[in-house]
Amino acid sequence: MSQAPLMIETKNVTKKVTTNEGELQILHPISFQVKAGESVAVIGASGSGKSTLLGLLAGLDEVSTGEITLDGEPLHSLDEEQRARLRGEKVGFIFQSFMLVQSLTALENIMLPAEIAGLPNAKKLANDILVKVGLEHRAQHFPNQLSGGEQQRVAIARAFITNPKILFADEPTGNLDSVNSKKVEDLLFALNKNSDTTLILVTHDSQLSEKCDRQLRMTAGELVEQQPRLKVVSGD
Repeated sequence: MSQAPLMIETKNVTKKVTTNEGELQILHPISFQVKAGESVAVIGASGSGKSTLLGLLAGLDEVSTGEITLDGEPLHSLDEEQRARLRGEKVGFIFQSFMLVQSLTALENIMLPAEIAGLPNAKKLANDILVKVGLEHRAQHFPNQLSGGEQQRVAIARAFITNPKILFADEPTGNLDSVNSKKVEDLLFALNKNSDTTLILVTHDSQLSEKCDRQLRMTAGELVEQQPRLKVVSGD
């Protein structure tokens, strides 16, 4: 069996910002690889650099030093316009705060990335995925008319509509109660499996992280551990 190709490769990636107190190093040199179709959880305490790393991997921010290759493209050497093109073609992103457009309905929010990508059947795609996330009856509701769990499902549907090669999710269950967390968790992995989309998520939820193929643990801006999921083998 041939080995899955690499979807992401990072080499000595760092991130520094300038503050009133001087230069602050948020990420120390980080190197790792993610195979196509793999699910990876980035875990660690608040302030460990998880969300910063996720933003760099998705091309939402620029590295200070080092290299990030995303599906064969050198993300670290692209300008903002080129990174935006790459995100539109290959990346889905689920924000912790949903980031839905308040003036658009659920259906219109989901259609938006497909319209930007120039897909001719955006409305049909959006209606189809609304059914998959169980929200077809809420299609014409605005975000402020939806519960937190419903908004998160809209955000997930929006991220999946262009069938991205890789999906990033920042605390996808962080704002939800246990019932809606379970729904979103099941949805993420079902869509991930059915679409063969690489999944990288930041989470404090141990139950969610343990479902991933691998866990990357961060401490104070450093990658300190790469742990594969334990496989349960039944005995005779």
